[in-house]
Formats: sequence, structure tokens, C-alpha cells
Amino acid sequence: MSRNRRKSGGDSPSGRIDAEAPDRQTIIDLLEDHGRPLKRKDIVSRLGVESTDSREILRRRLRAMLRDGQLVRNRGGAYGLPERMDLVRGRVTAHKDGFGFVIPDNGESDLYLSPRQMRSVMHGDRVLACVTGIDHRGRREGAITEVLERAHERVVGRFVRESGVAFVVPDDPRLNQDVLIPLDQTGEAKPGQVVVAELVRPPAEHKPPLGKIVEILGESGAPGMATEIAIRNFDLPHEWPDGVEAEAAAFGEKIDESMIEGRRDLRDLALVTIDGADARDFDDAVFAQRRKNGWRLVVAIADVASYVQPGSPLDDEAQNRATSVYFPGRVIPMLPEALSNGLCSLNPEADRLCLVCDMSINEEGQVTRARFDSAVMRSQARLTYNQVWEWLVDGKGDIREGLPAVSASLRDLYSLYKALRRARNRRGAIDFESTEVRFVFDERGAVGDIQPYERNDAHMLIEECMIAANVEAAKFILQQRIPAPFRAHEPPPPEKTEKLEQFLAGLGIRKTWKNRPEPMDFERIVQQIKSRDDKDLIMAMLLRSQSLASYQETNAGHFGLALEAYAHFTSPIRRYPDLLLHRAIHHVLEHRKADGYRYSRKDIGELSDHCSHTSRRAEEAEWDVAERLKCVFMQQHIGDEFRGQVTGVTSFGLFVELEKYRVSGLVHITSLPNDYYHFDPVVHRLTGDRAGRVFQLAQKLRVRVMAVNVDERKVDFHLAEE
Repeated sequence: MSRNRRKSGGDSPSGRIDAEAPDRQTIIDLLEDHGRPLKRKDIVSRLGVESTDSREILRRRLRAMLRDGQLVRNRGGAYGLPERMDLVRGRVTAHKDGFGFVIPDNGESDLYLSPRQMRSVMHGDRVLACVTGIDHRGRREGAITEVLERAHERVVGRFVRESGVAFVVPDDPRLNQDVLIPLDQTGEAKPGQVVVAELVRPPAEHKPPLGKIVEILGESGAPGMATEIAIRNFDLPHEWPDGVEAEAAAFGEKIDESMIEGRRDLRDLALVTIDGADARDFDDAVFAQRRKNGWRLVVAIADVASYVQPGSPLDDEAQNRATSVYFPGRVIPMLPEALSNGLCSLNPEADRLCLVCDMSINEEGQVTRARFDSAVMRSQARLTYNQVWEWLVDGKGDIREGLPAVSASLRDLYSLYKALRRARNRRGAIDFESTEVRFVFDERGAVGDIQPYERNDAHMLIEECMIAANVEAAKFILQQRIPAPFRAHEPPPPEKTEKLEQFLAGLGIRKTWKNRPEPMDFERIVQQIKSRDDKDLIMAMLLRSQSLASYQETNAGHFGLALEAYAHFTSPIRRYPDLLLHRAIHHVLEHRKADGYRYSRKDIGELSDHCSHTSRRAEEAEWDVAERLKCVFMQQHIGDEFRGQVTGVTSFGLFVELEKYRVSGLVHITSLPNDYYHFDPVVHRLTGDRAGRVFQLAQKLRVRVMAVNVDERKVDFHLAEE
């Protein structure tokens, strides 16, 4: 199915499954039952593996299980189970100060790795480790016994050459070992430039990693450099493999008439797209009509599945990327531009294939009927959020001259939106509000300003329409019992709930739950804090208390939206799970049954894990670029003073966010008025011993920008006394 998935017969030299060759679970069960490690000849004998082909398959399978950490081979050459040898299998996470941890696969407590143990590994490596003791803080200490998988083939960083030695200082602060570069492997790199080093030799206890320069990105402060670094730091696929763009372009610029046959014709319906002003790919179009007892809502989504066929090079790369990544001023798309901005984009005045969810919604905002169809449509207008909102507020004339049906649909959409919002409030969905920022670039491509990005009712109108379609898609695949990914959001874990309760108590906010909170409990807090000066801070803490949303093959509901079933249906141009869901719906529409579907539930589970990983990776990369750009921007403001709010209190100082630019920085405790300060972790407060000066969460302060470290994404503030 993908280069990211191990084929079912991947351990076989012929790529097929031999009935006589034992599978992995059989081997594990044998070792469990036997109670001690076994050599390969003993495994062969006890499992009755007779043919030469089967023995070769077994040999390869054992080697693969060693690689994946399912087995360990001792000095005597016998295979054993890591858990029975008290070994921990997991992934290394590194701290910038040199130490690290193994995060176990089985969910047990982390294993502390000393700086000495970290010399032979890098952040992200998969390892086997043994427990060596318990430190004075009660943490399990460990030692690396084997590296199962290296996380880094290449490292991005700053090139340094001094005293006859060349090396690369990694940009990622979690990679705390410089990469040594032989002088004949430096290429044309100049000191101070950002380069990409390919690792020739991984680190060892007494040897640093060795590499060679394979790419020179340029000067560290150059426009666009933040994005270039993030692409490589987070290993984002950004170059199209051979044949992929050609496959996308081969579909042409107009839909083939033969593809319209048998589809529902919606070209006369006043469907429109409503997106941001800088959007280029249009996944969704909407139409609404007031009826006697409610509304008709039509959500039409680009029919990517009719072009991107399973197993094609185009699909392989779409699955590999699994999501588009949005950076300021640049997009790394999931699909080539010929499809993402062309044939699959619902551009105005162009016939397009779509998958449509046609809903009837009553006065209470409840969907009473929904049907899915393959259709053909023609968007009558490309509108922006601000255009729609300004027109709704003004309410005069037609939003597009000569298109009264579009204006009528928008008016009905707005009245429908109000009903959907009331239904949302009744079920207790959490209305998280957060202030986003947008970067304004000057003619050189440098950040000229940072401005708040305001959401209006037009944004939320489209959001509610998309949620309604996503819910109906989830219900549809549940009813049809066909494998497809759900978007799951579990309730907050107890440890996060406990921290949130302490935080709220420190601000005098009473919780409304006894044991475990319901979505309505969070929404009550949201409504309660709307007029407070510290609402943004509290909202951020509410968000941090939530579980991470993920893709799963089983339905687990969506806590934040207070929904029993939810799936992503509305963005197949930029999200692979949506494309998978479209394929499931198409299969049912064409065959009227789930039988014969190409994906098993196990397939969907593996693909869901992959999509969850790529989604989180994209978010981390986008955050990293935003933080770097903020630091670059703040370099021009060193010495300037700004109003800010305390967003975090620690034993070593205060984290303050500037009101104007939403940039966070640290006021170190040594830059506070001279005193001995005591930290109270329960109420998040620093109190001066002599003067009694108190610094606490949500406090408004005036600070001066003192220093900026772009490489570490850090801004240092000093308190500016008024």
C-alpha cells in the first residue's frame, strides 16, 4: 500500500507468505512458553519448519524481529524476549542540557539516561535499554544496550571551521552533539552558513558523529530560511518523486466528460467557496435554502478519490506526505499543484467532480436526513471570509452582481448557522478561542510586522457546516460497517485534569465537576472568563489540559466537540484521512455493501497511526517556523519596551507574552527587583522575601527586550519599572 508500510509478506525472499513459515506471534508464543532463549536451530525444530524456503523465511523474520526490538540475541546466539530480559524498548528523547530519557513503547515510566549514555544516541533513536538503578529523585536510570533504529540520516545546522577542524552545530537544540566534518568533505560551505550534513557514522560513546556536507542552504537570516530549516529538521517530504507530477498533469485542466456519467448534476445550484484571502486550494463549497421546518444544507467536497487511485505513484506520495504543511508564505502540498490548485480545486466557473453531503436540518439545528452522492458542480463564486462577513453586516444588494441566488443562499446559511450554534451550545461543545497571528513580509521577504488574526462569524459559519458534514460521514461509515479512519478526541487524562484544577483554584475559579469533567464543564468556564483580562491565559491552560486528537480505526467520539462520532471528510486535497474516507463512501455508493473493500480494519489502523504522526509533525514544524520568525522579528526591537502578561511562573523566573505581537520571552529571576524570591507551584506565584513583591499568573507587566537567540527560539526580557 505504501513505502511506509511493511508488506504482509515482507519477511519472505519471494515476497509471499509460506504456510509452513511461522509468523511473528507464533515465534513470540514459543519463547514465552519455553521460558528461556532459544537458538535458531531449536526454533526450527520445535516449530517443525522443514522446507528450505521456509527456513530462509524464518531466518529473515528473526532478523526483522531483532531490528524491530521484538527479540534480542544474547552472546550465545540465542533469541529471547526483551521483556523477559528486563530490557526496555522505546524512543530516546533528548534534553538540551545533555541528558535524556527512553520513552517506553509499553507506556511504563520513562528511563533516565545520563549525559554519558546519551553520547552514543541522538534524539528520536529507537533503542533497547536496561534498568541500572533508581536515582535520588526516584527515577529509573538506564543504559543503552542496543540501537534499533537511527532517527537521523541528515542533520541541519550551522557550519563552523576553526583551528583546522570543521563541524556542524545542529539547529535542533535536542541534537546536542556537533557533527564532525572531514576537511575534504566540506564542499563549498563557508563558516556561518546553514548546511545539511549527511551522517556517515553515527555517534559512539567515545566518538562524535561523522558527516559530510551535502547541501548548502545559505545565510541563517536569509528570507525563507526558517522554512527551509524546518523542512529538513522535521524530515518533511518536499520534492516530488519521478512521475508523480506527470501523473497529476496527465488528467488535464478540464474534467473528462465520461467521468460525469451517472453523477448527480448540481451545476445549477448556487454553491460557493468561502476561504481566506490567500487560499489557493478550495476543498469545499456550500449552499443553503430555508424550508418550512428548517433548512437544506449542501456541502460539496472536491472528489480527489476519482483521480488519486490506490497503489499509484500519486497515491503513494500522497500517503507518504499524508498532509499539506502550511508555513507563512509557503505551502508544502499533499498533492501536486495540477490537482491541488487545478483540477481538484473547486475554482469558480469551472465544472468539478465532487462528493456531496445533502442534509435536511430542523429548527433545533439537528440533522434529520442526509444522503451522499457522487456529483458534478460549478462554483458560482469564490468568496473570502471578510467579504462575506462585511456583506452580512451591511445586508445591502447582492454580494455578486447578477447572482441573487448566491446572496439568498448566504442569508439562509447565516440563519442556519445560528441554529447550529445553538445546538452546539446545548450539547456543551467547548468553544475554544485563541488569538492567532499572521506575519506580514516586506519586499525583501523579511518579517515586517506581526498582526493578530481575527475570526468572524463567516469563519464559524463554514466551520459549523463542515462539522455537520463530518458528523454525517462518520455516521454513514458506522452504519455501513466499512473500515475508515475516525477523528478521535479522548477526555482529558486524570493527571492533566488535576493540574488544571490546581491552576483554576489559584485564580479563584471553581470547577463544576466532581470526578471527571464533561465538555459542558469546560464550556461553562469559557463563558465565565470571557470578560476577564486573563481569558487568553486561561483558555491556553484549558487547551493544554486536553488529550491530543488522533486518527483511529475505531470510533471513540470527540470530547471537545461533544460528539459521539466524528470523522474528517471535508479536506481531501490536504489530508489523507479524508481521502480514505471518500474511498469508503465511494465503495458503498458503487457497490451498496462493504464486501470486497480493499482496506481491512488493520490497514486503516496502520494508516491512521501514520496520519496522526504526520499531522503532529506538521504542527510542530509550523510552530517551529513561527517561533523562529518571531525571534528574527524581535531582533529589531532589542531595547524597546512593551506591555505584556505573565503566562508562566517558575522557580527561575516569569514567562511573559507581549500583548502587541503575541511573542513570549523569559524575565529571569535575576532581573527582578533584588530580593530573595520564594516559588509557590500551587498558585504559580513568586514572592519577594524582603519587600514582599508578588509576581503571579495573568499579571500585567511592562518589559524591555534585552536579547534574542534565534537558534534556540528564545527572547530575554527585563522588567521595566514604571
